[in-house]
Amino acid sequence: MSFLTRHLLIPAALLLCLGCTRTESMNSLTDRVFTLAQTQLPLLSESLSDTNTPRSLDKDGNLVTADIGWWCSGFFPGSLWYTYLYTGDEKIRALAETQTRKLDSLLVRTKPDHDLGFQLNCSYGNAFRATGEAAWRALPEAGARVLAARFSPQAGVLRSWNHNNGGQWRFPVIIDNMMNLELLMRFGDEDCREIALKHARTTARNHFRPDGTSYHLVDYDPETGAVRGKQTVQGLSDDSAWARGNAWGLYGYTMMYELSGEADMLAQAELIARALLPRLPEDGIPYWDFDDPEIPDALRDASAGAIMAAALVRLASLTGDRKLARACRRTAETQLRTLASPAYLAAPGELHGFLLRHGVGHKPAGSEIDVPLTYADYYFLEALLRYNERR
Repeated sequence: MSFLTRHLLIPAALLLCLGCTRTESMNSLTDRVFTLAQTQLPLLSESLSDTNTPRSLDKDGNLVTADIGWWCSGFFPGSLWYTYLYTGDEKIRALAETQTRKLDSLLVRTKPDHDLGFQLNCSYGNAFRATGEAAWRALPEAGARVLAARFSPQAGVLRSWNHNNGGQWRFPVIIDNMMNLELLMRFGDEDCREIALKHARTTARNHFRPDGTSYHLVDYDPETGAVRGKQTVQGLSDDSAWARGNAWGLYGYTMMYELSGEADMLAQAELIARALLPRLPEDGIPYWDFDDPEIPDALRDASAGAIMAAALVRLASLTGDRKLARACRRTAETQLRTLASPAYLAAPGELHGFLLRHGVGHKPAGSEIDVPLTYADYYFLEALLRYNERR
């Protein structure tokens, strides 16, 4: 039996194990989650100052915050905008505006890097899409120009981290950078869009293994474009398939096809989906690294599951492969039902206002292990909105 057939024949018992029975419609589930978000996200905001943003919880359950220069500073305002889009709650909109404007000085008070896409597209970009107000466009447009300046024509990619890891790297590029291309595609000019396509094509050539999984980091010689080395910094090993990194790739190429219409972007997204779908456990939430030898006792990563679900819902509507489309839809629904179950979803008042538990940030560094993460919440809400759109 092929992996696509296996995914098309998900047994009813699987859905019953998720903590939310199959009798709950996806519409009801979505209402339930966004109703929770209407109370949780304001609760989270109460613990913030005028300048910081939520990050996670520490090992003792205390709230951890960060300033606007942190790579995830756009996710909390983005979650608020998504909640406003679904509920129409004007109090949530006012809170979203306040949290978004915290990033007003991002380009002048911090040293920007490739994460401008995460920071500005998820906050200001969603503000523009939610309201249609042109005033929200100016900062993302400026950010797109700053991001595009990180491009090396010789290497054909945008530089990721500013540091060189003690001289080990010359021009490091991480798979996460595929996500930041959305800022160039939505808010950049034609030169920015061309840079985004070149980056995506170079990444497809050099980041991916024959089986469709990806390395986390590829280091380039910026003068010649030669590949100097390949690593998986935040995964189990250089040769392993780190779940969140592979989810970034799936989402990134799906997004690039949606915004460009270029056939090779779709082909790459389909390749990644076919590589990842058969490696998921039955409830759809990836282990933090697909190659962890401790599976099935290894940690799950809710953030990777949420990112994958958001990507799979969209890919299902874009691919011309009907079997793959059905597999993507079924898997995304399974992931969303699991994340909306008590095993992952907070009860009202829990987790300081975060929505999802069991995220994994950087396990090799011992950072943010089995905790809530702002980007897990963000992509969970996005995936539910996308699922709702398709119905």
